[in-house]
Amino acid sequence: MFYKNARIFTSDFQFHTGAFEVNAGRFAQVLPKDVPENAIDLKGATVIPGLVDVHSHGNSGADFSDGDYEGLKKMAAFYASCGVTSFAPASMTLPYDVLEKAFTTALQLADECPLGHARIMGIQMEGPYFSYKKRGAQNPDYLKEPDFEGFKKLYDGCGGLVRIVDVAPELPGAAEFVEKASKLCTVSIAHTDSDYDHAKAAVDAGVTHLTHLYNAMPGIHHRTPGVIPAAVENPKVQAEIICDGYHIHPASVRLAFTMFKNRMVLVSDSGRCAGMPEGTKFQLGGQDAWLRDGVAKLADGTIACSATNLWTCLKNTISWGVPEEEALRAATFNPAKAIGADLEIGSIAEGKMADFIITDESYSDKRVFMAGREI
Repeated sequence: MFYKNARIFTSDFQFHTGAFEVNAGRFAQVLPKDVPENAIDLKGATVIPGLVDVHSHGNSGADFSDGDYEGLKKMAAFYASCGVTSFAPASMTLPYDVLEKAFTTALQLADECPLGHARIMGIQMEGPYFSYKKRGAQNPDYLKEPDFEGFKKLYDGCGGLVRIVDVAPELPGAAEFVEKASKLCTVSIAHTDSDYDHAKAAVDAGVTHLTHLYNAMPGIHHRTPGVIPAAVENPKVQAEIICDGYHIHPASVRLAFTMFKNRMVLVSDSGRCAGMPEGTKFQLGGQDAWLRDGVAKLADGTIACSATNLWTCLKNTISWGVPEEEALRAATFNPAKAIGADLEIGSIAEGKMADFIITDESYSDKRVFMAGREI
């Protein structure tokens, strides 16, 4: 199947006008010179890769940490409707047996990959190796010091589906944990009160990711620089950012893209409240939370997960002045790279899965395709 007359965001992270081919669920020719007369004419529409969300807890009343297969399917269907064709659900700070159940459920859905549902390409293990001071909405009852043996058991139990594991670098044994875990998956700094030296040691040991930049970590100070400058300095480190309009001011979003340049990763960090009505009360990691005025908070007012989706985050980011190409890279290729899936998904390139979205230049409407089939 050929599509022509499209404005295509290709693997060089630029837009080109031309055609592309889909064959057996994968991209074949991209920008070919010879196009069949019966090619589908897209009449100048914008074509971008399917979005990849590597940090989302839930939506539609379901949460990944529930370990419920039907709930996880409901989540995957919602993601697909929002243009998210691949995702890595994020767990919470919970006991190992709860995490084990959730991870096993994820493996089941990844293996089955039902039609019309976003495909699971990994798991982000957010917790329990976090700072009490910067726990945010993570449940303090289940916080632990870095425990590689416990992590490895969970990792092996889901066939290595964990693609990102989070850790606070100031905790005892963190550097050793990073060194070992980074041989298995991406290691990310998160929920931390770390100073610059501990953060740099973790980056030197193998950290290549920063979870929800600015949130649950010290801010930048000129005498006590902290985690963020330690991450900026190393070109291997990518940084997530939540662009729901509540977690981070647009000016700080623009600053992040200036600091990290092409190393940003858009995430939704959505909870089960996403897609639910205003005023919804819900559970987040064993704690009560409420959706009020568009933002989720715990009873003490702590800002928690978001109630958004990655498509909305992408549109917000562009509307706030981040160049379209940079925002798109942060929602497609960079997250795919973070979970080690960039050879399969994340860009419109020959041989990759034909996951793409047909939209207009204002991103006001969309048609979503997975493996070449419209959903």
